[in-house]
Amino acid sequence: MHDIAERLVRDVEEGRLSRRDAVAGLVAVAAATFAGNPGATAAEGAPTFQSKGLNHIALNVKDLERCSAFYKEHLGLKVLQQGEHNAFLAAGGNNFVGLFRSERSGMNHYAFTIDDYDPGNVVDKLKGAGLKPERHEDRVYFDDAEGNTVQLTGEWNDYPRSD
Repeated sequence: MHDIAERLVRDVEEGRLSRRDAVAGLVAVAAATFAGNPGATAAEGAPTFQSKGLNHIALNVKDLERCSAFYKEHLGLKVLQQGEHNAFLAAGGNNFVGLFRSERSGMNHYAFTIDDYDPGNVVDKLKGAGLKPERHEDRVYFDDAEGNTVQLTGEWNDYPRSD
């Protein structure tokens, strides 16, 4: 993977490749890496993790009460928990929407469910794939190719949490 990264950087420096295309190439190589095996490629199969589905999305909202009411009224979501700074709304199945009070509205993160979730193993695997995970207690986050925050989690037996 190191040789590929060097080649991509060189191609950018020599004007043969845009920075955006180089980043996309690096992400593709990193995502294809499996269990720290730098020889793995997407063509060989196994992704770093296999998503079982979208677990939840988390949104930053300026007006927590108004947004919570919006999702209840227009989508029929039910409040699982609501605190002063956040609300968790059941979105069907094992899915939910998290609303977090913030000065700026927009996406906070989105999460995928994976089998055998263990935060330490997830961090190690993501690092082995060339990504930069951040662990916060039992939660693991990393950025996608565009800088959006992704979380990996198990079934939501520990979710949702209040303040």
